[in-house]
Amino acid sequence: MSSLETVILRELLARDPGFMSGGALAAKLGLSRVAVWQHMEKLRAQGFEFEAARARGYRIARRPAGLHAAFIAAHLKGRTKEGALTLLDEVDSTNDEAARQLAAGRPAPFVVLARRQTRGRGRLGRVWHSEANGNLYASFGFRPRLPPARMPTFTLWMGVNVCELIANFCQAAPGIKWPNDLLFDGRKAGGMLTEARIDADQIRDLVFGLGLNLNSPAGAWPPELARQAVSLAEQTAHPLDPNRFTAALIGRVLLAYEQFVDGRHLKTFADLWNRHDALRGRPVAVLQGSRRFTGTAAGVDDAGSLLVRPAGGGRPLRFQAGDVTLEKNS
Repeated sequence: MSSLETVILRELLARDPGFMSGGALAAKLGLSRVAVWQHMEKLRAQGFEFEAARARGYRIARRPAGLHAAFIAAHLKGRTKEGALTLLDEVDSTNDEAARQLAAGRPAPFVVLARRQTRGRGRLGRVWHSEANGNLYASFGFRPRLPPARMPTFTLWMGVNVCELIANFCQAAPGIKWPNDLLFDGRKAGGMLTEARIDADQIRDLVFGLGLNLNSPAGAWPPELARQAVSLAEQTAHPLDPNRFTAALIGRVLLAYEQFVDGRHLKTFADLWNRHDALRGRPVAVLQGSRRFTGTAAGVDDAGSLLVRPAGGGRPLRFQAGDVTLEKNS
């Protein structure tokens, strides 16, 4: 990803839908106008088109349909350090790649994006359908240096922040199914997977992975997923700008991480969870190995445990782990 091309796109975005003169662009970059034109030619080869108007300059006329690293960075407007974003055509798993880069000493935080995963996975080792079909596969690498006891609410906090972003960006109402699924009316739009390397008394490396169905058309799902999955484009009835959305997501996740580390999340976590809780008040079953518990979901406690009120009454049961399903009569 060329930093000069990022600056060109950032400057043009700042004036969109207006124009920016070639002279002003050259002065901003400290290049000749010919050099600026050469960089714009590289961007044209990557799916951009630029409109040129005499005495007015340039503006973006067409944007690439898929993810573009420099364009994402341009939308971020300098909110991440240079080199903190990696976009891969294909990878086994963005979580695995982020873990490898943390182990190799890459400065954190950073984000790994991929157009396709060959071994994408979700919670409990489940396969995550990860074709190059306009969806988003992202993993963030962190070094929080926090005690493990702080971590049970991390995925929940990140999940409600992703829900807030989707709600604001798409004018839609997603829900989160404890602990890591993003839903619209019971159909899955995304999932999260947090993985950590723990020293004796602190989290050393932390990877937060997110798969989101952005622009998959309704007929694109494998038969076994057709009734279970939904994309944001289906939900909103129009395609999303993947680069603008991804930049907004990166900004939101990085801010949410900072709030979690310094404890500011405690002020708003309960309200956000209650706003997006897809299970509260509904009959559920919780599976833990061969054991099955049923009752009515009653939110989460301060430690992030799922609360379930037994059908026969009594104190709520608390679950720190388990596979949750909605009962069929819900």
